[in-house]
Amino acid sequence: MRLFLNQTISCNSTGAYAAIFLFATSLNVQALSFITDEQQLSVKEKRAGEAYYRADSKWMIYQAEVGDSNPFYQIFLKNIESGVVQQVSPGTGKTTCAWVHPSQERVLFSSTHEDAQAITKMTEEIERRKTGEQKSYAWDYDEHYDIYETNFTGSDIKNLTNTLGYDAEASWSPDGKLIAFASNRRAYGNELSDEEAALFKANPASMIDIYIMDANGSNVKRLTQTKSYDGGPFFSPDGKRIVWRRFSENGREAEIFTMNIDGTDQKQITRLQAMSWAPFYHPSGKYIIFATNLHGHRNFELYIVDIDGQKEPVRVTDKDGFDGLPVFTPDGDYITWTSDRTPGKKGLLFHGKWNHQKALESLLLQ
Repeated sequence: MRLFLNQTISCNSTGAYAAIFLFATSLNVQALSFITDEQQLSVKEKRAGEAYYRADSKWMIYQAEVGDSNPFYQIFLKNIESGVVQQVSPGTGKTTCAWVHPSQERVLFSSTHEDAQAITKMTEEIERRKTGEQKSYAWDYDEHYDIYETNFTGSDIKNLTNTLGYDAEASWSPDGKLIAFASNRRAYGNELSDEEAALFKANPASMIDIYIMDANGSNVKRLTQTKSYDGGPFFSPDGKRIVWRRFSENGREAEIFTMNIDGTDQKQITRLQAMSWAPFYHPSGKYIIFATNLHGHRNFELYIVDIDGQKEPVRVTDKDGFDGLPVFTPDGDYITWTSDRTPGKKGLLFHGKWNHQKALESLLLQ
């Protein structure tokens, strides 16, 4: 999943903390009404999130928990015009990180349904919830996650990765020819040094890197080379670059980065020393939206920043709780994101009108 909440802001000194506090205060003043006509899209789901649109805006794909038989997310496809929703994932195991092909009736998502223990894990999670046990959120980097492609009915499913390890967070390029994704597969292929093996045992996310491959799963290439979690890759509107977030080695911070699709020219865009993640390009290609907990451990807000990271990031949302996983509609006029601003504090989908002109002005881009 492109979601990772169990983190804290880390500063190197009291002076650094004070500097960030003053910076955050100045950004607070800049918080503007970028989003109007807000509405909650999710109604029947227990929880829902990570919505993405096809290039023609006719389809939206997202993940949701809807019934009692499976406590994990499954993938759903919504026809925007009719409002009809259909499940496209198998229904067994866990799923995450869906995407719609830019032109074809194909979808992409990660799933563990081929794990021999998938049903057992479902049953154990159901029983755990019945006990009322509460635990802090932490994402499960299940080594049985693979990336699958299927049609709009879910009846023609193909495993594109078929490799032991966490393969997820995938998206097609704008022309549909490439797939960017995150994986810790090298940790399962005897490629690690003793130091890396110890690090991976302590933190499975430490070996996750960004990869790129052809749309049919061939010609896999690793793009990042760190001992921290590089994940959540998305292509730029022109298909020439990738935006993602890189965790610090201690896992307490993350910053936004971009690079060419061959892995060159890796450029750090944010320097907020907080948990900044879930970046996504505006269709204009002029700025990036992302989520950050700059204002508190669990208070994630949306921010925008120019694509070169030369401007001061600008705050977009200003409500307690979680606002994250933002995505623009292909025309750039609307925004959909995940928020827990609900009575039950469960993550659900929200949607609103986006003020692109105000975004440009706030970042001094015109």
